[in-house]
Amino acid sequence: MLLDPARGYDLIGDVHGCAHTLQRLLEQLGYHRQAGVWRHPQRQVLFLGDIIDRGPRIREALHLVHDMVAAGAAHCIMGNHEYNALGWHTPAPEGSSRQFVREHSPRHERLLQQTFRQFEQHPHDWQDFLAWFQQLPLFIDAGRFRMVHACWDVELIAALKSQYADGRVDQAFVSASAVPGSFANRVFERLLRGTDMRLPQGLTLTSEEGFTRAFFRTKFWEDNPQTYGDVVFQPDALPESVASMPLPTTEKNRLLQYGLDEPMLFVGHYWRRGNPAPIRPNLACLDYSAVMYGKLVAYRLDQERQLEPGKFVWVDVERVEAPR
Repeated sequence: MLLDPARGYDLIGDVHGCAHTLQRLLEQLGYHRQAGVWRHPQRQVLFLGDIIDRGPRIREALHLVHDMVAAGAAHCIMGNHEYNALGWHTPAPEGSSRQFVREHSPRHERLLQQTFRQFEQHPHDWQDFLAWFQQLPLFIDAGRFRMVHACWDVELIAALKSQYADGRVDQAFVSASAVPGSFANRVFERLLRGTDMRLPQGLTLTSEEGFTRAFFRTKFWEDNPQTYGDVVFQPDALPESVASMPLPTTEKNRLLQYGLDEPMLFVGHYWRRGNPAPIRPNLACLDYSAVMYGKLVAYRLDQERQLEPGKFVWVDVERVEAPR
């Protein structure tokens, strides 16, 4: 997708239904509501996906973001939660072992339940938003900077561009992702969920939300990791006994390498904590756990080619962001 190089951009991380906090952040960034749409005279917002699920004002947040995009005041890419919603409603290919791309299991329903609940009285609205999710690109490559929800995989994105130049896939591609190991499945899993690694010795971890997993999320840029702790990238720490274990060569060889010579990359997805700052001079995560009363974070991008620590802007999520 081509973006105007002369324009300033404000990249915003995972909103997850925190509409009031998003309004406060936009105000802080100098945006004003005009004719029902939040606008800035010189700048645009670039949303990193995950507008839905978990939070108290999902429908309100979706209308705000959608209206900005429709008016040319913003762009938005797909997050894994928008993909989950699409997958819940998209039939799997004929002959598949499942009925829908996203199996209708209690675990999967739990992740979507807040969104479903808030749209119960607005079914036509929900259908309109599902159609909009289908139009969202999976990435934006603006030349000197890039954005993807979780992970930039150079080879996968190059292959995807050969089929869908602007990163917008069709319903058939979403349907094909129901097949484990297929190209479509690998694209969604890598770009929207990131890289992961199996815990050693058959161990499992239980997250703060109560989900038990045998895998943990990993960095896709570490140059020379020595231990499991060197590559973990998620809010739930590994047990010290695991973190200090040497990383096998086979696992090292599976890791991606997003080099320091690559363009600036912005991601969301990873539930960071603390004060927002660059991970590397060319890499920033803008998800700081807003829906868990963390921070909703933006980066004010102008003409720089390396990240500047002073250009992160955020608002702390207050308890007013609660259901009405």
